[in-house]
Amino acid sequence: MADKPSRALVLYGDGLARFIDPSHTHLHSLSSKASCGFLSLPNAPASESEDERIVREFAILQDACEAYLNLNGVVGKDECQQKNLIPTISERFMGMKAAVITSNSSLKSFGTKLGFSMLEFTEFSKNNHLQAEPPENSFVASKLLELLGFEEGKTLDMSKFDLVFVHIGAGENDKAIANDLEFVNSLVGGIMHVAQPGSEIGSRLHFSVMLGCGSISEDNDSSKLSFSIYKDEKNSKLSELFPRQSYTMKGENQRKDVRHHSPMLIAQLQYAVTRKDMVETFSFKDFKENGGNLVIPADRFLHEVAFKLWKAPKYGA
Repeated sequence: MADKPSRALVLYGDGLARFIDPSHTHLHSLSSKASCGFLSLPNAPASESEDERIVREFAILQDACEAYLNLNGVVGKDECQQKNLIPTISERFMGMKAAVITSNSSLKSFGTKLGFSMLEFTEFSKNNHLQAEPPENSFVASKLLELLGFEEGKTLDMSKFDLVFVHIGAGENDKAIANDLEFVNSLVGGIMHVAQPGSEIGSRLHFSVMLGCGSISEDNDSSKLSFSIYKDEKNSKLSELFPRQSYTMKGENQRKDVRHHSPMLIAQLQYAVTRKDMVETFSFKDFKENGGNLVIPADRFLHEVAFKLWKAPKYGA
């Protein structure tokens, strides 16, 4: 536990997890230094549009399921109940100041309803475009860090935001996906160049990088990206003796709609705070075999980050 509250930067590569390759060296370098694992999601509704998926999965990451159901006029009977008033992110997390940067119009609208400050990518890139400025998006990286009160290698006493969430991806073609993933990779390099081990920024910045699977095909993706320990034991007479995994539970109740495959991959780094595991590459196989965080439900992600910011009680052990 740090002796001062952290400030959090989250890079979310939406739909990019399956396209990472050995050329994305900064992502692999991050994972070799970070604590890595998976965020589990519920199964997607039938006939869900891409925009609906983007907003729904963002809502899950913010533990704002009821707000998403309200947005769509749905009354939840189980885990999520419709409410007349949706508390803002600041009200839920002890005055936390949070911003979302995205180019998706539906996500902008939904984030506003949750109380996030919605920012445009053009505010953080030269010449009003998203192309990388050499070297390694250093200009964009420095602008993002300034939002968190990190300037010229120092941590200012006051910051505009405690949490900045950057949504990148959900491209509609191979070229867009490749560009988005290279942007994430380059931006990770820029952030890590500034937040060096032992530096003032490195000890105060809680840095999370998530890559999601996007829209999935049950037939093609489930067997390749399964993290369930029950997969090989489904026919075993001992299978009923297996304990329930924590990601399948919410409090004392079993979650009823857990997707046991195609999770979000997450690597988190804060020097002298996060624990390094044995992962060497940003890949599903390496995370599954060597990751230190295993699997947590995606709706607990924000609570875990907020704890590092001194804005929420401890989640988990």
